[in-house]
Amino acid sequence: MSADPNCIFCKIVAGQIPSRKAYEDEDIFAFHDIHPWAPVHVLIIPKRHIASMADVTEAEAALLGKMTALGTKLMKELGVTNGFRHVINTGADGGQEVYHLHLHVMGGPRPWLKG
Repeated sequence: MSADPNCIFCKIVAGQIPSRKAYEDEDIFAFHDIHPWAPVHVLIIPKRHIASMADVTEAEAALLGKMTALGTKLMKELGVTNGFRHVINTGADGGQEVYHLHLHVMGGPRPWLKG
């Protein structure tokens, strides 16, 4: 499995940086965001280092499907009952801050709606 030794998310997958794990299998790792935008906010990442959606090919289609399906499963398990949001930021103009592909899944009251 490829990893970037300077990537914070690769370090989380390797157990070098602690996280509040929500799920793990052979392909993906999910953990609670340390700066949540909603009452429930998890990040789902591939264990293999993929810098962003701009680097995704057809070969990753099944992996992305697995990640989105897991988001739905986790929201149900974490008690989100009134809807949730899947977000992937891509590149600097897309708001990506960590260059390891990650899917934000957020549920609960919607703080992104400004009064």
